[in-house]
Amino acid sequence: MLMGNASRRFDDPPSTLAKNRIMSNTIRVMICDDSAVMRRILTTVLSEDAELEIVYAAQHGRDALDNLDQAKPDVVVLDVEMPVMDGIQTVAAIRRKHRTLPIVMFSSLTSRGAEATFEALSAGANDFATKPSGVGHLGQAVDIVRKDLLAKIKGLVHARRRLSAVGNSRITLSPAVTRPAKSGGPISLVAVGVSTGGPKALSEILPCLPVDLPVPVLIVQHMPAVFTGLLASRLDAISSLSVKEAEDGEMIRPGGVWIARGDWHMEVSRFGTDTRISLNQNEPENSVRPAVDPLFRSVARVFRDRALGVILTGMGKDGLDGCRAMRQQGASIVAQDQATCAVYGMPRQVIEAGFAESVLPLEQIADEITRRVRCGSARSLAASR
Repeated sequence: MLMGNASRRFDDPPSTLAKNRIMSNTIRVMICDDSAVMRRILTTVLSEDAELEIVYAAQHGRDALDNLDQAKPDVVVLDVEMPVMDGIQTVAAIRRKHRTLPIVMFSSLTSRGAEATFEALSAGANDFATKPSGVGHLGQAVDIVRKDLLAKIKGLVHARRRLSAVGNSRITLSPAVTRPAKSGGPISLVAVGVSTGGPKALSEILPCLPVDLPVPVLIVQHMPAVFTGLLASRLDAISSLSVKEAEDGEMIRPGGVWIARGDWHMEVSRFGTDTRISLNQNEPENSVRPAVDPLFRSVARVFRDRALGVILTGMGKDGLDGCRAMRQQGASIVAQDQATCAVYGMPRQVIEAGFAESVLPLEQIADEITRRVRCGSARSLAASR
């Protein structure tokens, strides 16, 4: 049903789509969930924000599709499990009509919900937020949704609008803010930080890395605990490298990829000649755990100028302090460009601070990682002769 008039009863049937009075900067939101309680929670949260306007509340995917063109949303918040047409089918159908319309999946924090969410992301959804579960009262549920969902809605819509405003032009590095890399040893580790749009970005990068990559790869992806293990399994299935969820005390080795465990910060520590993963539940940084900054700072301490940092799509500034620490030790940083980011937040912070040596579209990043790692190994071999 159309939600332009706040006085309309929430669960009135979607009869006539009324015209909405909107400002040009208003974000028009379509919500789609078969639960009347969850629709009410979403309405409560989104209606509190003056920047957001709910233009339609659908009860299942077919309902959403039938009213999509008339409602003209800027973003769709979509349940995963619904009757008539589920979230995965709905995402695929929306993508056939609207290639860039932001879609946020709203899923339960369970193994089944995580599996379905990844299917939806593969079908073209941009991001996901987790439904509140096990909370004592409606107020708690509202707080959880407010914390997890609002920033993602705004980040995705603002990113799309900014990209449209610049005509999809590529953002290139300005020589005025670029610092050349210090001359260091061969690269011994690749550290990756990513958030919104990460599963898709990683699924494009990791399969393109060679099976004989002579260094380990450590990845922090902002995700809850249930999701990171599934992400690792899915990436392992499509990659020639071994991909797994990190375990505390695990020794890292060349040719392996480790995904930070949800709700745990991941760092690296030196034990004699071995380098091992250290997990901790220290306070969240940049409002997230795991965070990119703790990993990158530890990489700077342990590997100094022999590391390569990669900052991919994501909102916020997580990774900025870590990239600063890595650059101070002479390490190199590669950042994803604006045109291929789902949200140009984390890379933008790093690029504008002058820490990125290379700013590349997503499709070139795997080759750049391979080139830099192999180039450093070749230099090291030549020097030893």
